[in-house]
Amino acid sequence: MGKSSPQSFFFNCTLCGNNYELSLNEFIVKELPKLLDMDHNRLKESYKNGNLKFYNNKYVNALQFRKSLGKIEAGTMVCFDNEIHVIRGFPKIRRTLMLSKALEKHFNSEVAVEEKMNGYNVRITSLNGKIIAFTRGGYVCPYTTKKAPQIMDLNQFFEEHPDLVICGEMLGTENPYVSHYYPEIGKLGFRIFDIRKKLSNQPLSIKEKRSMLKNYDLPSVRLLGIYKLGDAPSNILELVKELGEDGREGVVIKDLEMQIPPLKYTASQAHDDELIYAFKYPFDLGKAFFFSRVIRESFQAHEMNESTEELGERAQRLGESILYPMLETIKHVAEHEVAGEDLVMDADTIEEAEDFVQHLRDLGVMAKVMEFNDGKAVIRRIHQSTTDKINNYINGGLY
Repeated sequence: MGKSSPQSFFFNCTLCGNNYELSLNEFIVKELPKLLDMDHNRLKESYKNGNLKFYNNKYVNALQFRKSLGKIEAGTMVCFDNEIHVIRGFPKIRRTLMLSKALEKHFNSEVAVEEKMNGYNVRITSLNGKIIAFTRGGYVCPYTTKKAPQIMDLNQFFEEHPDLVICGEMLGTENPYVSHYYPEIGKLGFRIFDIRKKLSNQPLSIKEKRSMLKNYDLPSVRLLGIYKLGDAPSNILELVKELGEDGREGVVIKDLEMQIPPLKYTASQAHDDELIYAFKYPFDLGKAFFFSRVIRESFQAHEMNESTEELGERAQRLGESILYPMLETIKHVAEHEVAGEDLVMDADTIEEAEDFVQHLRDLGVMAKVMEFNDGKAVIRRIHQSTTDKINNYINGGLY
């Protein structure tokens, strides 16, 4: 990915129809404040300290917000493509630990409960006819950019709604980011959870979204129910318990008009799955994952008023999720192997696989192509800190 900023660029003003040539600094000081309704000094300072960065690759030239700035979310992209397109970042969804009290405080009336699926969060939009997928951090995902139009027919949707952004999850066992088996998905699929307006980031209501997705035959996450506020906690707890037993992640609870930010709530088994993954690579991921998952488990056990037997089962799952994967990795590294994971992805050429590896490296992930045969690439993601520290301790290093 190129990192240099352009000396100047051309763009078409959608308000007056005139063409302009500006330097990037001029754009940030003169045009971007009007576009985003923000103080130019804040934007200028953000660019100076590296939070607002110029981003370019073969898909797009853009300004990327690495962190949130005022009302502008992290991952927001200001794309230069004849016209200026602002693709707002996806807002962080807060988590509730105690459903009954949190729902009562947070929502006003009925709530919609949609399934939260275990995949990779992306935003898909059209830039002057080019369908592009952005990661949550604002990077173009070459894999999803190629695969999403193969999985879904997006052309008519974006021809008729170029001002909208599809927010969803890339899913399946051959999803090279998060591999999770769903019977209805299989190897690769996509499910949409939001449709939002580009510049304002305003989401469509639950009814509008589901109607639009049905009209364009686009796949949505499951709507598990609509509940009155007083009935919601008991119903959601039962739903989440069933989802966990079925190997699924949890729920997102939404205001029907999408005027109030949604909340998420996940199953015990999903917490354990995350811990199993994290403690395979304890010195890369373990600490960041550990505390929050234990907190979730404790509050959930309390609210569900579990029996001694149920609590014992939860405690055993939690402990096994920490110890067993870590022990497996220690043994693996002790046999002179690296702590790594092999991801399988479809790729027409080895160059396509290398593009994806470069994308991972841009995200700060160490990875390399191990094999390429018959349209399948095996990509090894290396967890170097775990490898190095386990080797050090095995050889007598002090902790």
